[in-house]
Amino acid sequence: MSESESDLEIHLQGKILLADPSLHDGIFDRSVILLADHSAEEGAFGLILNHPTGHNVGDFLKEDAFDPLRNIAVHLGGPVSREHLTFSAFWWTEDDRLKWHVRIPVDQAIRRSRQPGTLVRAFVGYSGWTAGQLEGEIKRNTWITTQPNSDLLGQTHDRDLWAGILRSMSPYHRVLAEAPDNPRAN
Repeated sequence: MSESESDLEIHLQGKILLADPSLHDGIFDRSVILLADHSAEEGAFGLILNHPTGHNVGDFLKEDAFDPLRNIAVHLGGPVSREHLTFSAFWWTEDDRLKWHVRIPVDQAIRRSRQPGTLVRAFVGYSGWTAGQLEGEIKRNTWITTQPNSDLLGQTHDRDLWAGILRSMSPYHRVLAEAPDNPRAN
């Protein structure tokens, strides 16, 4: 294994994955994924941040115990286990590092939702890769990797998030963000 492959394995956790524009069909079209976990031996786990379902927790969970979470948006986290609803919390540390807890229990989601600066989100499904699969996809330019920026949690997590992050990366990425869905149709 080359040094660059080794570096890739070590530094993917906590990165943002942006779907390359060529990945224009299916669930990953213009997806922004927070890579929450990654190891060379176990593979990777992430959540799509910018695919809202149009539903809130209260649309699915009517019991009183879920009442404090009823207005939290539900997002499609990925194609795996879409029959499960889970909660996750995201926040910035004082030293400007994005932190998260995924698949947290309801009581922790309620507690976290009351903490200023913490974003609590509900997800159906997640994005997962087997050992080596994500690294191969990155080598084939399926994903663009970047660090999360400090305004990520304050942005609207909808389909426009993908283009907004790309525009902020470089002039080349701005062109990608502003290209039509099908350049051949022009």
